[in-house]
Amino acid sequence: MPRPICASISIPALRHNLSAVRRHLDQAAQAAGGESASIWAVIKANAYGHGIERAVAGFSAAQGLAMLDLDEAVRCREAGWGGPILLLEGFFNPSDLEIVDRYHLTTTVHDDAQLDMIEAAHLTRRLDIQLKLNSGMNRLGYAPAAYAAAYARAEKLHQRGVLGSIIKMTHFATADGPQGITEAMAIFARATEGLAGGVSVCNSAATLRFPEIAVSRDGTPQWVRPGVCLYGATPFPDATAASYGLRAAMTLTSEIIGVQSVSAGGTVGYGATFRADRRMRVGVVACGYADGYPRHAPTGTPITVAGVPTRVVGRVSMDMITVDLDPVPNAGIGAPVVLWGEGGPSVDEVAQAAGTLGYELMCALAPRVRVQTLSVNKP
Repeated sequence: MPRPICASISIPALRHNLSAVRRHLDQAAQAAGGESASIWAVIKANAYGHGIERAVAGFSAAQGLAMLDLDEAVRCREAGWGGPILLLEGFFNPSDLEIVDRYHLTTTVHDDAQLDMIEAAHLTRRLDIQLKLNSGMNRLGYAPAAYAAAYARAEKLHQRGVLGSIIKMTHFATADGPQGITEAMAIFARATEGLAGGVSVCNSAATLRFPEIAVSRDGTPQWVRPGVCLYGATPFPDATAASYGLRAAMTLTSEIIGVQSVSAGGTVGYGATFRADRRMRVGVVACGYADGYPRHAPTGTPITVAGVPTRVVGRVSMDMITVDLDPVPNAGIGAPVVLWGEGGPSVDEVAQAAGTLGYELMCALAPRVRVQTLSVNKP
């Protein structure tokens, strides 16, 4: 029998979340009297741990898919995706452009070195690009003062038949917090003033919190790039995924594989970091940091056993965690455990307890964890 830990990935939940984002955008467009944005469903990092092929199935209604890795882009084509595919970091050397051309990929362009490589390439079709502005994140993108010149250079390549569409792009650093997007949008507006073409600025946080900026009022194409929200997790520290109508697409489950009776004053786990203040039952769960569960999750991290919320106690081991069974007196060996997802705490609640983000936990799911695909809604 396989080890009982399993990650269930729900295709219906992925579809539901994409539809929830679409409704959110449509409502903003209707209120503003404009047209709704197109959606790049972001599936980088193996679709945030959910699997590329599952994401292709779950996001089949998206207008495009966005990722970083060329191999993942090719897998999308091989899985039957015929729509646009965006490389969020662009390409890295001239040989990459042969794959970009062959598989008809759209690429981000964030510096002159990439434009140099495009100019020198022998492409068989026009290349669609998103020209990226650094609006304050200070990762990738042209400085505001250099953006107009880069755009003019891209426009010349368009006139020569090398480039197709040129979309103006940026990425927000603070859309999820109180600072918001006002400053970044002002920088973007100044740098792109008078430049034609579509716009792509919204990540998950901006798509959910500021959908009005993704409304097209003059026929200009607008694209959004939601990521983590499509998997049923929140980009916000102060709002749950459920408050936006999102469902967990990944549910991590296991079982109790051992039970200990710990006397008052007894300790649990490495380093004896937990000491019982009373006699208690402790369950041992087949899941540890080698499976992707956060080692730094402290005592008190939420977990569900046999449908009852309880807590992790003691230090997370490589292969096991220990949980308080006192709230679940009838639970014994074989009792079902939900570490996060449907029927248990959200991945964001576990992440918050561990001082990290739901993004990290989903992406950290280890290859040794068995994965099953749920293709229909559970009753």
